[in-house]
Amino acid sequence: MNILEKIRNHKKYQKFYRKLFNKIEKKVPKKSKTIVFESFSGKQYSDNPRAIFEYMNQYYPNYNLIWSINPSCTRLFKKEGINFIKRGTLKWLWVMARASFWVVNTRLPGWIYKSKRTNYIQTWHGTPLKKLAMDMDNVTIPGITTEQYKRSFKKETSEWNALVAPNEYSSKIFRKAFNFNGDMIHSGYPRNDFLKNHDSEDIEKIKESMKIPKDKKVILYAPTWRDNTSKVEGKHQFVSDLNFDLLNTELGNEYIVLVRMHYLAAANIDFNKYKSFLVDVTDYNDIRDLYIISDILITDYSSVFFDFSIMNKPIIFYVHDLEEYQNEIRGFYFDFINDAPGPLVKTTEQTIATIKNIDDIQREYNQKYNEFNSKFNHWEDGKASERVVDYILNY
Repeated sequence: MNILEKIRNHKKYQKFYRKLFNKIEKKVPKKSKTIVFESFSGKQYSDNPRAIFEYMNQYYPNYNLIWSINPSCTRLFKKEGINFIKRGTLKWLWVMARASFWVVNTRLPGWIYKSKRTNYIQTWHGTPLKKLAMDMDNVTIPGITTEQYKRSFKKETSEWNALVAPNEYSSKIFRKAFNFNGDMIHSGYPRNDFLKNHDSEDIEKIKESMKIPKDKKVILYAPTWRDNTSKVEGKHQFVSDLNFDLLNTELGNEYIVLVRMHYLAAANIDFNKYKSFLVDVTDYNDIRDLYIISDILITDYSSVFFDFSIMNKPIIFYVHDLEEYQNEIRGFYFDFINDAPGPLVKTTEQTIATIKNIDDIQREYNQKYNEFNSKFNHWEDGKASERVVDYILNY
């Protein structure tokens, strides 16, 4: 964390900004066609906010669309040619206060003020497997109690005017877990429109830009974070139990592995040791590109498998700490062991054997996979962005 971030996290700074924001918001008129977008605390141009932004940018160019970004990500947004404001600056306060809509996929700073004249569209960022917010029996995040966590979450969700739901299952859970009483937009996830609408040319372009050898198949390894791990430079440290030496020996001639850590986690992996086999794509802008170029997904309890399953490609669940995660860290909303759309493995050896027999495994799980998609992806028809934008325009 740099000096500026430390200052902005100070309570006196936040109190001052809250008062200033409140004054601006009350005295300055709103701009009805200004919408602010933010993804993962301003660190990415991705996810549901990106999909909604791109749809509006294409079909409603008369709107003033602005991105709220982390100051460290300026280069990315300049490269994309996107209009942005730096989070935590005076200009940011001014624009946030005047915007008629905020479109965000994670929580905003707890000190920011939202008036009744501002419409906060929360898209969230995943179908829940693991328990969320008010449904968590025990919050194991270092430095915060269960009561404090739930209180801060409840305060945040009380500001949301509308919440995007990817499926009926999530809609019901979101109501209770987020203590949410606003509008539920039953649209599917806008970010998944790309998964339904992409073509082979998109895949070729992405592989070429990432310099992925044409003779290699692609495995995407995308684990979630662990609430109970210590933090390193603001992120939860993640130590993989996979034996990458063995994976390289057994699979290196045929596969390349892309490692995508959760935005809250930092990997403890020596990528230099496996240059031609293991590639760190944690900082790659949008995971949607990684989905479409990958042949297999390896994950654990991350919600990425809900999205990946839309493309009917094989999923392997590497869950070496299943009992601990289920019973002590988070807990699940459904029978993960019996209903997961792919095999659950606990060792590197089992993972390798599954990959080597992936065609047979996919046939074995075909019925379960179809049942899973019928339950969780029935709203994903490539038009979710349109439905969310229709809601915004008619609000």
